[in-house]
Amino acid sequence: MENIYLLMIVALAFLAAADLVVGVSNDAVNFLNSAIGSKAISFRTIMITASIGIALGAIFSSGLMEVARKGIFNPGEFMFDEIMIIFMAVMITDILLLDFFNTVGMPTSTTVSIVFELLGAAVAMALIKIAHEDGSFWQVVDYINTSKATEIILGILLSVVIAFTIGALVQWVSRLLLTYNFERKADWVGAIFGGIALSAITYFIFLKGIKGTPFAGQTFEFTGNLTIQEFLESRVFTIVLISFFIWFAISYLSIKFLKTNIYKIIIIVGTFALALAFAGNDLVNFIGVPIAAWQSYNAWVGSGVAADAFSMEVLASKVPTPTLFLIVAGLIMVLTLWMSKKARYVTQTEINLSRQGESTERFSPNMLSRYLVRFAMGMSTMASYIVPNSWQEKIDKRFQKPVISLSRDKQYELPAFDMVRAAVNLMVASVLISIATSMKLPLSTTYVTFMVAMGTSLADRAWGSDSAVYRVAGVLNVIGGWFFTAIVAFVAAAVIVYLMNLNFPVMVAVLLLLAIILLVRNFVAHKNKMKETKAEDSLKRAESQSLQGVINESAINIANVVKRGNRIYTNSIKGLAIQDQDILKKSKKNVGKLLNEIDDLRDNIFYFIKNLDDSSIHASNFYINVLGYLQDMAQSLEYISKVSYKHVNNNHKKLKYNQIKELKEIDNHLEELFASTKEAFENRNFEKIGSILRNKNEVYDLLSERIEKQVQRTRHEESSPKNTTLYFSLLIETKDLVTATMNLLEEYHDSHGSSIK
Repeated sequence: MENIYLLMIVALAFLAAADLVVGVSNDAVNFLNSAIGSKAISFRTIMITASIGIALGAIFSSGLMEVARKGIFNPGEFMFDEIMIIFMAVMITDILLLDFFNTVGMPTSTTVSIVFELLGAAVAMALIKIAHEDGSFWQVVDYINTSKATEIILGILLSVVIAFTIGALVQWVSRLLLTYNFERKADWVGAIFGGIALSAITYFIFLKGIKGTPFAGQTFEFTGNLTIQEFLESRVFTIVLISFFIWFAISYLSIKFLKTNIYKIIIIVGTFALALAFAGNDLVNFIGVPIAAWQSYNAWVGSGVAADAFSMEVLASKVPTPTLFLIVAGLIMVLTLWMSKKARYVTQTEINLSRQGESTERFSPNMLSRYLVRFAMGMSTMASYIVPNSWQEKIDKRFQKPVISLSRDKQYELPAFDMVRAAVNLMVASVLISIATSMKLPLSTTYVTFMVAMGTSLADRAWGSDSAVYRVAGVLNVIGGWFFTAIVAFVAAAVIVYLMNLNFPVMVAVLLLLAIILLVRNFVAHKNKMKETKAEDSLKRAESQSLQGVINESAINIANVVKRGNRIYTNSIKGLAIQDQDILKKSKKNVGKLLNEIDDLRDNIFYFIKNLDDSSIHASNFYINVLGYLQDMAQSLEYISKVSYKHVNNNHKKLKYNQIKELKEIDNHLEELFASTKEAFENRNFEKIGSILRNKNEVYDLLSERIEKQVQRTRHEESSPKNTTLYFSLLIETKDLVTATMNLLEEYHDSHGSSIK
């Protein structure tokens, strides 16, 4: 039986490596979003700074593994075989849960996941033990460290509200004082801001950095016989005040004589600080459990006692983690930071939610987000009655954004927000985490950094009337995901513990295999999703400023819509003919994606018109008409794919042979039409459009003939109302599809002719 536990240790080692990868991919958002969003420094510099912080934080986190050993449960109440089941269940659940959030691009808390996994697994094991001993349900509190668990949970929940409120308040005051023209302020203004921010961040670095090192417990004469950690935690005001004057002087001299941008320095130091804290604080979430399992195994092997008789009281004592493990863990984290595409996907979610101005909104509004926005607008209206108009005008002037002249093809170079907001994000997050650490209050670094970023976005008026309902919905989705994390982590870990108790060796193998399959499946799904996003035939926004330029740019979109529409129509007819739900379902999905892309183009009409030359206003009318016809085409395709899927999915009677034959004949004619249209637009051979238009009556006549033939069949042969309804719907909607296509061709034919005269 000893071999099974040794194999479990090996498996846990691999799970620890995998957990580091998925964990860093999700938590990278905590320390990267401010630097990436502000574009204050190059991406390479950001990554190097964060990598150094992660490496140092990992190496100095030796004494921070206690939560995995005794933070949630009382180890002395469990035997070695039981503790190994708990640890295995926790690691399997953690990897799958974090990888799921990475795949959907949502930030969650690795601290919350590990806490609730340990809690769920320990409760399940405790209940199993109680059931075997015919004990009372309430005995479960003897197995759980209820006071510590409650403290952790409450601390995490409170951090959400506090971080959002403080972030919003500090950002509002900072913007009021510095405005958006902060770089033109007097040198002493930047120096004061730099002194405050850097003193807060460096205190945070010392507090978090020293905590896990052997130096934390040493005493010196200048500390008054207090340990270094006790000195830092008890002399906060004195240390920060002295630090402020030192940093103020350095900042002032750097700005005055070296012409240094102090805000960039704050962002670099802040990124390093949060990366250091992430590695030092969250490394336990990834390798704490496997290390606790390894230490448990060593203690059990040396005892010579049976696995089900060896008490795990040994975990209650503090045991340092070998430095080699920490170095390896730090190396894996750094490599993941550089190589993980999912990390950038998660980071993009938070940056877009806090972006200044408009962007493609990922989240759809919901009832709660609409209610909250209305409530906030109502509060703003009430405040306007209380605050004098002169004050309001002065405040509005301080929040007035500068107009940046930038061509449309360079819009992507604009930062999501400026350096003041990035600096406030880093400074406030550092202060809050420092205060919680000095007061020994547990919190989630993800919750703090995310909610600070959302609070500063609100205060900075990044959520305008056109975007607020989407951004609030996004924040609510993320917060809902956090509760989902807690519930699923608890339940899933408990279920896995129960399954392992049914047949320990078999279930360990089955669950590990299942975890591998799900990880591979998520990897493939995410890879395919990224390929779809970068598809060559995706639609692009028009950026030209002249009618001829818009005609040429729109030709690419039309060629792609025709190409994709042809494929969707053909697959719909094919799926209907062979009664294949998968083909029809895929067609529905593809046409839905096409409609979303066209809607995105329509949403950009405002910016397109604003970007036009005064001499090219007619291009707006042309572009609006083109988008209208494209939408008509997509809506016809949507209806065709939807009714076809519905017919097959409801197991209705198959279309007759003659009906299918006629639909395929129509499909062949449409394929010729679409192929000619695509070729004309791809090659910019707009003269060919005239010949296509001259032959348009062929398709119309064919469709009219088929409609007439179906009328005759219905009167004399047809016996299925569902088939008749479906067939007529397909013919009529195909006619609408052809009409929209011909209208589009005529628009192009007329506009191209007038543009070259």
